[in-house]
Amino acid sequence: MRTLLLLPICALMACAGFPIDRTTPTSTPQLKAPTEEAQLGPRPFFLADQMNPGPLKDQLQSCEGPFQRTPFSIAHRGAPLQFPEHTEESYRAAARMGAGIIECDVSFTADKELVCRHSQCDLHTTTDILTRPELASKCRQPFQPADPTTGDSASAMCCTSDITLQEFKSLCGKMDAYNPKATTADAYLTGTPHWRTDLYTTCGTLLSHKESLSLFQELGVQMTPELKRPMVEMPFQGDYTQADYASKLIEELIAAGVSPDDAFVQSFSIDDIQHWLEKHPEYGQNAIYLDGRDTQSGFDPNTPDTWVPSMETLYDKGVRTLAPPLWMLVKNELDQLGTTAYADAAKAQGFELITWSLERSGQPSRAENNNWYYQGFSDAIQTEGDVYLLLEILEVELGVRGVFSDWPATTTFFANCASND
Repeated sequence: MRTLLLLPICALMACAGFPIDRTTPTSTPQLKAPTEEAQLGPRPFFLADQMNPGPLKDQLQSCEGPFQRTPFSIAHRGAPLQFPEHTEESYRAAARMGAGIIECDVSFTADKELVCRHSQCDLHTTTDILTRPELASKCRQPFQPADPTTGDSASAMCCTSDITLQEFKSLCGKMDAYNPKATTADAYLTGTPHWRTDLYTTCGTLLSHKESLSLFQELGVQMTPELKRPMVEMPFQGDYTQADYASKLIEELIAAGVSPDDAFVQSFSIDDIQHWLEKHPEYGQNAIYLDGRDTQSGFDPNTPDTWVPSMETLYDKGVRTLAPPLWMLVKNELDQLGTTAYADAAKAQGFELITWSLERSGQPSRAENNNWYYQGFSDAIQTEGDVYLLLEILEVELGVRGVFSDWPATTTFFANCASND
């Protein structure tokens, strides 16, 4: 068992209300549901066995449980390594694997109801909408088959804002994938990567944001809803503003009786963060700024002049919890994992840190999978089990308080077993 390492700034910031255990890994979240032992399955142990010899491998292999739920383990879209993302089944799997916090990415429908989808316009790859003619006809861009003669790929675009909540709820969730060579709608819905599975995709149950809150309360976990960027012109339908959208998320938390200590709202937009701080400060003070500065031309996590706005400016704007992707915190140093200038500066500025998303890109030691999430340090990843070395540098050296993962059992296992000595 392990005690979660806390950054010194946690003492100053009270971890922004984020309840990391200071004494024992068996404490419960602030929600008062009965604590359940985590069911990890074989994967965390397989990863430990894959590690090169060393103290961390010995420590992990000697850890036999029982394993407890932990807020260090944050479910990214549920458990989408094997379950359709943002479905009830995926969320329940994440909770069973010990995720202490679960994410609902929030988009809105044509009737302005909030639903759990990673993108406002991903229904064509995450649901069976294209096989429902009455709903497929409402898609922003209907299915277009691939054309072998021109080389054009198959395409479609279906958005939550194209349909009502009732219509959304009638869909089946599936693994996020598509076949660019498809000539039929049914074939377009295939294409799941070889390192995922379709074993649990009979018909994933889609949820509204309200339903996700109820489910998370039932499961006894905390929640981190992310306000997704609208992919329609705002104000939507002429009167639904971004402020309305941001406030509705908070209003649904309040209506569900979710304590501000149990909800960590997220956004890539600094304007959303500042709106919550001004209009809903009890929730805004725990808000997570998802750092998208890497989309700016010339961004380099080791060159401070390329960070716009600066760390100091972000802090002055009220940001207290910063959530960059993995590669902005970790780099390759002579084929070893090291911390970036960005990571060191964020820590020095006083930010709380979380990061995303572990096990999103398949086998980390396979070069073809070491893409966006592992850029800058993929050469330091030698075995599948090196995800634990990555977690070690994040948690021990940087004090990252939580890690989003597509398979929460991995982060739960690390949080229960790896000491800070």
